Amino acid sequence: MSTLTYEIVEHDGGWAYQVDGAYSETFPTHDAARAAARKAAAEQEQAGETTGIEYEDREGRWHGEVASGDDRPETDVEG
Repeated sequence: MSTLTYEIVEHDGGWAYQVDGAYSETFPTHDAARAAARKAAAEQEQAGETTGIEYEDREGRWHGEVASGDDRPETDVEG
């Protein structure tokens, strides 16, 4: 099983969490960013519905696959 790490970082004049190279919105305080990261991490672990997804890779190619609703990563918040 994979683990996603939500890292609290300074960003755009405030604080944000970063996960897998993507930044959240900017928060005014470290504590606010950490609280948002904890909430997002908890939601990421929740099982959902099995559904079809489409996504574009870095080379601009589109892919389709089935995402299992019970295939959820473990999460961690750092910072």
